[in-house]
Amino acid sequence: MSGSTTAAGTAAAESPGAHGSPGAPHAAAGGLVLAALGIVFGDIGTSPLYALQTVFSIDHNAVRATEGDVYGVISMMFWSVTLIVSIKYIGVLMRADNDGEGGVMALTALARRLYASRTTRTAPLVVLGILGVSLFYGDSLITPAISVLSAVEGVRVAAPSLGHVVVPVAAAILTALFLVQRFGTGRVGALFGPVTLLWFLALAALGIRGVVAHPGIVQGLLPSYAVLFVVEHPLIAFIAMGAIVLVITGAEALYADMGHFGRPPIRRAWFFVVFPALTLNYLGQGSLLLRHPDAISNPFFLLCPPWARLPMVVLATAATVIASQAVISGAYSLSRQAVQLGLLPPVTVRQTSEREGGQIYLPGVNAALFVGVLVVMLSFRSAERLATAYGVSVTGALVIDTVLMLVVARVLWSWPPWKIALAAVAFGGVELTFLSANLSKVAHGGWLPLLIAIVVFTVMTTWRRGREIVSANRRRQEGSLTEFVEEQHARGLPRVEGTAVFPHPGKDTTPLALRANVEHNKVLHRGVLIVSATSQTVPHVPPEERFSVDHLGQADDGIQHLAIRFGFSDAPDLPEALREACAQGVLEPEILDVPGASYFLSRGPIRRTSAPGMATWRKVLFLALARNAADPAAYFGLPPARTVTMGSPVDV
Repeated sequence: MSGSTTAAGTAAAESPGAHGSPGAPHAAAGGLVLAALGIVFGDIGTSPLYALQTVFSIDHNAVRATEGDVYGVISMMFWSVTLIVSIKYIGVLMRADNDGEGGVMALTALARRLYASRTTRTAPLVVLGILGVSLFYGDSLITPAISVLSAVEGVRVAAPSLGHVVVPVAAAILTALFLVQRFGTGRVGALFGPVTLLWFLALAALGIRGVVAHPGIVQGLLPSYAVLFVVEHPLIAFIAMGAIVLVITGAEALYADMGHFGRPPIRRAWFFVVFPALTLNYLGQGSLLLRHPDAISNPFFLLCPPWARLPMVVLATAATVIASQAVISGAYSLSRQAVQLGLLPPVTVRQTSEREGGQIYLPGVNAALFVGVLVVMLSFRSAERLATAYGVSVTGALVIDTVLMLVVARVLWSWPPWKIALAAVAFGGVELTFLSANLSKVAHGGWLPLLIAIVVFTVMTTWRRGREIVSANRRRQEGSLTEFVEEQHARGLPRVEGTAVFPHPGKDTTPLALRANVEHNKVLHRGVLIVSATSQTVPHVPPEERFSVDHLGQADDGIQHLAIRFGFSDAPDLPEALREACAQGVLEPEILDVPGASYFLSRGPIRRTSAPGMATWRKVLFLALARNAADPAAYFGLPPARTVTMGSPVDV
């Protein structure tokens, strides 16, 4: 799943359409298609590097380079891509957008919101979403490692004497890739589209070269060969399914990046460029295997003429770096969404572009991904071995998307039961077969994405449950805000100049920092603003719907509550939001000095107790996560020189 907006913003900002030239609509559309090529299709576009090779290498070459097996495998590949990508994702699932956004997180929020109108039991949908996110993180660790390794391994074909440098070179490329993340991807993103277009043109050219050499290979597009292969070799076909799924890795990126490009550019790029190029290349590799069965050692690079192999290694490496960048950017975006939805502790988020909100850098996530990718690559040391571990996370995510899609189809599109059943069998049946075939490889590397998913799932559910307990205990300590305001109004406390802003979850209870300030300093500021920033189940909240103010019963006492609604893809910058509220007239500048305001954070230590509600080991994990969470001041973008932390201990 990808979350980058690098090329999209460039295309939109620099297209002639901004100036109203006669060819503007076509230029803008072409720019978005090119941008979509660079961001959306990097993962699925690099699958030809290793997919067919893996199919014919599994289980001691159980699938052989005979005419029946080659035609059968090519047919299964083609129809898998057609069914899952062209029909399910492009044709159906991309219609299920959450305020224009896609991806498992957005789909979960949409399904939960729709289903909540019928029942309050939406927890299973949330659990499915968390599981889908967990599987994506497994994908995020494996994709850069397998993609870059498979590209650099072409050196062994172009120059066999340099085979020993494959792993060190791949490690150096990945290290450089993660090091440059802090600078943003805007400049590099301008090259993504053209390089990826060149990559797909090269895939198509190599495929045509192979088809011309053996035209009969086009028979592999007939579905009858897939059926015949399954009927004649059911066990071998089942085993092969565990590797054939590699042709649809990256399919979720089509849906996840819908919010950055829209459906039309992704659809056009897929049907006019990507799908034909992939089909031709797989046909060309199949043709090569029929003519030279020993080419199974690396059919992609052996399909190239000798003079083109080294340049193709360079181009493939560039393409795999782009594919890795898309996954890394997606992990950043997904992590921020998870924080907004309360599934992860706050993390440091740095904006790397003044124009594009999607261009962000998360130092902690970047470091964790870098270490994880290097460990994965140095442990497996070859794309072929990594391929055995790859399919579990991909197929698991596919199944989860289908389940959530069926919920949306039933509630939003009012599909009749027969249509739901047909989609469940057509999509879910194939994907469950893929998943079952990959689960058979758990002992041979498939345990890796499962382990990653279990760890991430445990962290997310522990943080979510721990926050619920801590929030409940804090509410008891805080007491009623209405009663507190009335009490202070009756006491007539001295008021000091300035404005105090208290970030707080809601207006029912009193911020602990506000209580502490009154108890210790015996004063109130001239302006007191309690701010509640909440995340909505939509990616972006329109400015006119973002704010609501409450004077808390006394219109002239200078104590107000401001509710701010952020979408889960919006940066929770409180000072900027307050300036926007003043600009809209929601806040009164003559009462509240927003530019010079001081911020008071209610933050006390969390104490572990023996109270029920969560297992002891999960409490220990929650405390560790809380201690390593980002500073709320940095998370909300508060100015350090004007931020004070006050509070009292809270039990968990």
